[in-house]
Formats: sequence, structure tokens, C-alpha cells
Amino acid sequence: MLRNWLIGIGLAVIAIGVVVMTTTGFPPSIVFLCWGAVLVLGIVYERFRYKPLESKKPGAGWERTTERFIDDETGKPVTVYIQPQTGERKYVQE
Repeated sequence: MLRNWLIGIGLAVIAIGVVVMTTTGFPPSIVFLCWGAVLVLGIVYERFRYKPLESKKPGAGWERTTERFIDDETGKPVTVYIQPQTGERKYVQE
């Protein structure tokens, strides 16, 4: 929900930048356009950057770590598994 609000705010700031560009000129509008783009792109990038939780334990070659935390969205515990050869991590919802 917060993510949607932030994307909406970013798009509104971009819209303000476009309006300022058409009415007063380029220099003041660049501030609005840049900050709006940074906000929207940052939120969208974050969604693809971080891996989703998995519901099943990974197969052979994966080791369970001592790292555990409570997922903010689901409120359920999450265990981290690692593949020692590659360093890849998987987050498994318990």
C-alpha cells in the first residue's frame, strides 16, 4: 500500500515538472522531473531487486543458515538458505 502511494506521489511530481516546463521553462522543471523519476524508478527497481519468499526448502547443495527474521508483509518467520559454491541466497517462509 505504501509502495502504491509513493509511486503516485512520484508520478504527481513528474506531472508537476511537465506543467512547470510548459509554463515557465526548462530550468525549474528539471528538479521536479528528476526527483519524480528517482522516486518512481527506485520503487519499481526495489520490487525486482529483492527476491520473493519461497514456500519450499531448496534441494541438495543448499545449507540452512542461522539467519532468521520475521517478514514484515506476512508476519511469518523466514529462514535463509545459502549455496556455498555460488553464494546465492534463498529466503524460505516457514
